[in-house]
Amino acid sequence: MEKVLLGDCLKLLKKFENNSIDLIYLDPPFFTNKVQKLKTRDGSKEFSYKDIWKSNEEYAEFLYYRFIELKRVLKDTGNIFVHCDKNSTHIVKTLLDDVFGLEQFQSEIIWYYKRWSNSRKGLLPSHQTIYFYSKTKDFKFKTLYNNYSETTNVDQILQKRIRNNNGKTVYARDENGNTINSDIKKGVPLNDVWEIPYLNPKAKERVGYPTQKPILLLERIIEIASNEGDIVLDPFCGSGTTLVAGKLKKRKVIGMDISEDAIKLTNSRLDNPIKSESNLLQKGKDAYNNVDSQVEKFLHDIEYVPVQRNSGIDAILKETYQNSPILVRIQKEHETIEEAIKQLSKAVKVKRSKKSFLIRINDIKLLFELDTVDHTIEIINSTSYGFKEILNNANT
Repeated sequence: MEKVLLGDCLKLLKKFENNSIDLIYLDPPFFTNKVQKLKTRDGSKEFSYKDIWKSNEEYAEFLYYRFIELKRVLKDTGNIFVHCDKNSTHIVKTLLDDVFGLEQFQSEIIWYYKRWSNSRKGLLPSHQTIYFYSKTKDFKFKTLYNNYSETTNVDQILQKRIRNNNGKTVYARDENGNTINSDIKKGVPLNDVWEIPYLNPKAKERVGYPTQKPILLLERIIEIASNEGDIVLDPFCGSGTTLVAGKLKKRKVIGMDISEDAIKLTNSRLDNPIKSESNLLQKGKDAYNNVDSQVEKFLHDIEYVPVQRNSGIDAILKETYQNSPILVRIQKEHETIEEAIKQLSKAVKVKRSKKSFLIRINDIKLLFELDTVDHTIEIINSTSYGFKEILNNANT
């Protein structure tokens, strides 16, 4: 089931029956007092909406009556997740405590991400808040697990632990004093700080809607707080991310929005769901450690900025050359020098670099020569490669 409804959710919700929705996620206006707008990638369309309020009281009243309706339609086993940022957290939390009750507050989820730098004075904002409330204590919840920390003691994984009479956690022992092996370990339960990448400008799923959230974020909420076949509602559906995530997770979805453009966009995304995968989440941070260690090995006494997710370069020096960036690439273990030059050359052209360096670590040759030499690229032998050269020359 897929329903996308045009109109103010306050009016639309009154047509819904009590206790009819399993999960609610909403990303309401953030009380930014700005007009939020953004163009599509090709610049052919601009989406916008007003997030301007006369006072805290007006904004609070707007949310309060909608929270009342959302609680009414939510099932007793249901959950609600409300997304906000620093501008509105203090208002949203107070209202949710009032409507749903402090005893139904389950978690304050911190969505953490890395974004582009900001020149304004102060700390760079790198998170948003999602408040998780249930309607009753009998709410749906599925525990997800992460891998153990690298610093976790192996005995903590292999041996069963219990609390003693003083409430202290100790290893469980049998009547002979031997430690008892633990049950099968699933990992560490998911915590309330979620590092999920923000949608970058080139993400396939990006549609140019302001404040668009990544499908991965909504999929996680849907997975922990509902089951397949459940009804998921987003009363401020915007670009339709919640509905797309719900559809991908085999839920029934309902979206509402007061904007005709948002409704059209949501319908088009439901017809053709596109999801950007995250290399960070799929491979984990450890997948990037080798690149980082290689860069540190060769550039440890030079100021540089490491570069991830780029096939052409591994670092950019903080120093520039003739007002252009200085790029650095490290030849990969099984890569020919010609292939390395070709990859770096592409980056040189795109970044308009007038001076770049390729660090050679092996001397693998192609069967056929490629015309990839670029006068802006200088090849530097790594210490290990240079040492091997000296030994080879000495033995000939």
